[in-house]
Amino acid sequence: MAHATLHDIAGNVLEPGDDGYDEARTVWNGMIDRHPRYVVCCTDATDVAAAVRFATRNDLEIGVRCGGHGIVGHAVPDGGLMIDLRPMGDVQVDAVGRRARVQGGALLGALDRASQEYGLATTAGNVSHTGVGGLALGGGMGWLARRLGLACDNVVAFELVTADGESLRVDHDSHRELDWALRGGGGNFGVVTAFEFALHPVPGDAIAVEFHFSLDGGSTTAAMRAWRDLSIDAPREATFTATISGRTLALGFVWVGDAVDARRHIDSLETRLRQAAEPIANSVDPLSYLQLQTREDDVEGHAWRRYWKGHYFRELADDLIDALLDRDDDLAPDVSLQAYGGAIADVPGDATAFSRRDTAFEFVAASRWRLPDEDAPRMAAARRYASGMDGYASGAYVNVLGDDGDAGLRRAYPAEQLARLTAVKDAYDPGNVFHLNQNIRPTDGRAGHA
Repeated sequence: MAHATLHDIAGNVLEPGDDGYDEARTVWNGMIDRHPRYVVCCTDATDVAAAVRFATRNDLEIGVRCGGHGIVGHAVPDGGLMIDLRPMGDVQVDAVGRRARVQGGALLGALDRASQEYGLATTAGNVSHTGVGGLALGGGMGWLARRLGLACDNVVAFELVTADGESLRVDHDSHRELDWALRGGGGNFGVVTAFEFALHPVPGDAIAVEFHFSLDGGSTTAAMRAWRDLSIDAPREATFTATISGRTLALGFVWVGDAVDARRHIDSLETRLRQAAEPIANSVDPLSYLQLQTREDDVEGHAWRRYWKGHYFRELADDLIDALLDRDDDLAPDVSLQAYGGAIADVPGDATAFSRRDTAFEFVAASRWRLPDEDAPRMAAARRYASGMDGYASGAYVNVLGDDGDAGLRRAYPAEQLARLTAVKDAYDPGNVFHLNQNIRPTDGRAGHA
């Protein structure tokens, strides 16, 4: 154990060969197989500050782990120091004030469960074992976003450890530029050790609606266009979704609101879709809110090798739908489309670092497989398929960026947003200590510790 070296740490410090070390370095993408010099299992902000100071003194790269869902595996620095926030997973709810204090290592499921005890919720992603920190710092889409805004829109305050090891409380009234940057700028500016979220009464019942079509049966293009047309003026209770897996297309929406009102919209969708094509199956599943929040969980997540590419679309033009349904490649990735708009678009584009608020749909093309020999062809197929949609894209979600580099940042942030983020980086991390992320480099271009 390395306590003699990292003597200020109250939590466990793991080195290669220690019990728990391999579990700590294993993340959601099975392709990531890196070996940090130290894994610091932080119990509080004091541990985080001590770990940051130790790493900077010893020129060690810093990775920050919460849920470990980042596709690139930035949380796991080869030969560096991993700050493992998972011991800091507590969620405390003030039901009267409708606030939740969420430690930086908490998963979305913990936030959902703690809030639901009081009939409250906030926008919190689609997969319960995702980390709150990574989701919220990138923006934070979820099933309540069209009603309540993104996760970052619901943060009241951040508690942050800076590159100097200083602890700050950040909100609209203090460190205002940093507060702006943390709402979509990712992990570039420090380690968030706690969030304070606004909570809301859960706005009704949850229903998942899907109509399935075979791509080999014809008329799927007409069905998808009808689904698109209905999505344009959809109520905020409905988040329209589409998925393509193999040769099957699923069209529908997730509803959170009044169940009686939902029935009218379900009937309208079904009528329009059946006029275009006959579904091979359909489902209308009433769910509790917690069931909705776990229905996409993948219990085998850490066993799969993964790769994805993503876009934002301002609209789904007819020829874009044609491109999405062109699935001749046997290795074509699975596709998901999720509607934005509503409360997301109510926020001015320059109010937060997250700025693509005119998005109509988020698109992700994702592959998963078991064998290392499939890495190159699977990744190439995902790139090929997603590149067919490049001409229609209006940007990208920073939480979906992978190996995109500076070009990815330019897709995630308009030029004026990126310049403002760079100024915040200059102010709070001029040495680029926190560079294992979708990195916004300081003005001098410093790459950070090697």
